[in-house]
Amino acid sequence: MASIAANLAKDRSKTLGVGTNKNPVKYLNQDYEELRAQCLASGILFEDPKFPACQSSLGVNDLGPNSEKVQGLVWKRPSEINPNPQFINEGVNRADVRQGSLGDCWFLCSIASLTLNEVCLYRVVPVDQSFTKSYAGIFHFKFWQYGEWVDVVVDDRLPTKKGKLVFVKSTAGNEFWSALLEKSYAKLNGSYEALKGGQSLEALEDFTGGVGEFYYCKSAPENIFQIIQKALRARSLLASSTKSDTGVGEIVVSTNVVKNHAYSLTGAEEVAYRGGTVQIVRVRNPWGYKEWNGAWSDNAPEWNEIDPKVKAELNFKCDDGETWMPISSFLVEFYRVDICHLNLDTVCCDDKHKWCLTEFKGNWTAGCTAGGRKSNPTFWTNPQFRITLEDLDDDHTGDTDAPCCTVVVSLMQKERRKKKPQGEELFSIGYYIYKIPNQTSTEFQTGKDFFKKNKEVAGLDTYKNHREVSNRFQLPAGKYLIVPTTYNSSQEADFCLRVFTEAKAESLEFGNVVDVNLYEPLANSAPDTENQNAFEDQKEEKDEFNVEELKNVLNKRLLQRPDVKSNGFTLRTCREMVNLLDVDNTGTLSNGELNILWMKLENYMKIFLEVDTNLTGTIDAHEMRNALLKAGFNLNNRIQEVILQRFVSKELSIHFEDFIACMMRLETLLKMFHLLDTDKSGSISLSVSEWLCAGMI
Repeated sequence: MASIAANLAKDRSKTLGVGTNKNPVKYLNQDYEELRAQCLASGILFEDPKFPACQSSLGVNDLGPNSEKVQGLVWKRPSEINPNPQFINEGVNRADVRQGSLGDCWFLCSIASLTLNEVCLYRVVPVDQSFTKSYAGIFHFKFWQYGEWVDVVVDDRLPTKKGKLVFVKSTAGNEFWSALLEKSYAKLNGSYEALKGGQSLEALEDFTGGVGEFYYCKSAPENIFQIIQKALRARSLLASSTKSDTGVGEIVVSTNVVKNHAYSLTGAEEVAYRGGTVQIVRVRNPWGYKEWNGAWSDNAPEWNEIDPKVKAELNFKCDDGETWMPISSFLVEFYRVDICHLNLDTVCCDDKHKWCLTEFKGNWTAGCTAGGRKSNPTFWTNPQFRITLEDLDDDHTGDTDAPCCTVVVSLMQKERRKKKPQGEELFSIGYYIYKIPNQTSTEFQTGKDFFKKNKEVAGLDTYKNHREVSNRFQLPAGKYLIVPTTYNSSQEADFCLRVFTEAKAESLEFGNVVDVNLYEPLANSAPDTENQNAFEDQKEEKDEFNVEELKNVLNKRLLQRPDVKSNGFTLRTCREMVNLLDVDNTGTLSNGELNILWMKLENYMKIFLEVDTNLTGTIDAHEMRNALLKAGFNLNNRIQEVILQRFVSKELSIHFEDFIACMMRLETLLKMFHLLDTDKSGSISLSVSEWLCAGMI
């Protein structure tokens, strides 16, 4: 119940502008300004209780308490490491980032790329922080997380050994912005160990909120150099990675390239050479040393044959981990190129456009919305989202039935990195796109029949175990259904689905509309003909029935239904029944109310038996959606998930009594709402007293 309220509050705060970079969400409810003011007033340096300087912040396995890597480790503040600590020393640049003993080169090369774009850099790293003015041992950084910006607070106690930083460090020994940035990202992901291993694209997106695209070097398009150069000129952030065929672990080969390692991609130039031109790219090793030693490296002879001005501008001879290399060698030595687009013009076309973002948030829940890949019988239960493409691309001409609307679809699974130290990995994820026929209703979740009759028009070629999968498509104008999925069913995760279009796309989450049309018997109504004789034989002599008496009567009647497998109703379920029909608040039901109740129960028994096709006395959690529809409840995914949390068993099934209790509870809540919604506006306002009275039912 508390988590539901928290999510509702979060949704409402976002409508008020919370979650932008200027007004970020306060991570773990820690307010930087308030905490700093408290520390300054007390004269005590900040110690972060949410990410303390202790073992839990390091990790559980590779950095666990028994690991040699943490033996002798001491947490120290910068003033204990250097007598003159600086947050930023003579500006920020990519040389400020040198990798330590933590295997997070993917993150550190992303920081180096971030330094190439000052606008993005200072969104992430607020520069009004120092070790002198208003210093209180507290710092903060901002990250984009699945559709919103969060502000992460940390204290400045850093892991050291023998007085030196263990993890990331700056070339300047008294500069600490990069080490504190790494600590705040570790906090965001649960521990330092959680940062071990990853794709650079993940951090690049967390620094910017941009959309990712990547190319494998072996199958890169012929114009890959132009793609890289154009993205760099658009101030997009780029990284690249290497891969070894011989095994895991970082390996330095004869060319001085480190395999199984991530690099920043910081430059792309075409230079005149021997009467022609050569395309070269600049890569940076986050170690701060070990550079490519082939053609166009720092001391290569090629530099002696080009214009001295060009040489002076491009070639800096120092062992700083950064060097130039030909694009042809780059494609051989490297495995993948990651591009984080800040301006989608670099993704889709050469012309300038203003791209529009449509964003959905959802989750895959076992038994409800985790339907798995298309071949699974439960595929239809996956979350469904509609977009309407009406306006053609500005540069489109010709037949309107031809592909004419550019769409970039990005799917991200959330918070999986936090669970990595516990052995949990990223799920393989993907999505399908379907064209919606004009006559199809777009208010409610589409069922099995839709997917039997319709084939996807677009999607991803393969499922990938990445945090984000994305692709661009060109589609005719019309209505489309996007179905995000995990490869296997019952895999639970939250996700963020982003759709970028040139023109604003109308959007809707399928199944987000609530519609109810219930069976309502009257007191003098007769039951179904097939059960009429049994009903006549079961008239009760009492005028009023309390919960205990109701339980005895209903279970006596239930024995006459051998087709329903049940151990009988409990007092809990009978209380739900009384709550529904006890309008005069006596805590009892009259004979007439009992008759109405039994007719309701007969209706629900019929529905349950229709869905319980194998006669086990239970229904599969995925089939609960169909049962609710038959009962007249067309509910959104959020309500479906709450129902499953309350009534489903660990085997992802629902027993008969729980099904009945659920129906009674839903009817009661709906009845209460309609009674309180006196002006029929579709919303109600309650005082604390009224809310508590209603909630205790």
